[in-house]
Amino acid sequence: MLNTQTSPGFNLGSYQTFGFMEVKADSSGVNIPSEYLASLQREVASQLKQRGLTQTTTEPDLLVNLGVVVQEKTQTRQTDIRSDPPYYMGQRRYTWKSKEVEVGRYKEGTISVHLVDRARNELVWGSEAESVIPGKEGKVQERISAGVEKLFSSIPVTGGVSGKP
Repeated sequence: MLNTQTSPGFNLGSYQTFGFMEVKADSSGVNIPSEYLASLQREVASQLKQRGLTQTTTEPDLLVNLGVVVQEKTQTRQTDIRSDPPYYMGQRRYTWKSKEVEVGRYKEGTISVHLVDRARNELVWGSEAESVIPGKEGKVQERISAGVEKLFSSIPVTGGVSGKP
């Protein structure tokens, strides 16, 4: 899922530098490895550099605010009379009723990227994406790269800076 908001008249080409704000992570009891946050920052920096911006720590034109939320989720399914046996209640009374049963657990992650005009202290562009987090480490890195690329594909391309690498 991808959700994007853009300030009217936003033009990435009117900015020359960017810098990162402090990352806030809400893990809701799920540990977020620091390498995921570092990977997210690297991917965002790469996307902005491809669009002609330079990273700086001294008064950047554009501030990048990253957010990460990871939640443990439970996958369920509805029981089906065709595949699930009836329950024995005693005295030869069999009954069946539909209910939800747990079939698995997984982690779902949401990343958000907000670009803030530092001079006006105003949000000019923001986007967020959510996805199931794969169990294998290498797959997580791939998912972060693909997710950030998808987020930045929604930046409007206007002016002299091309949105393509």
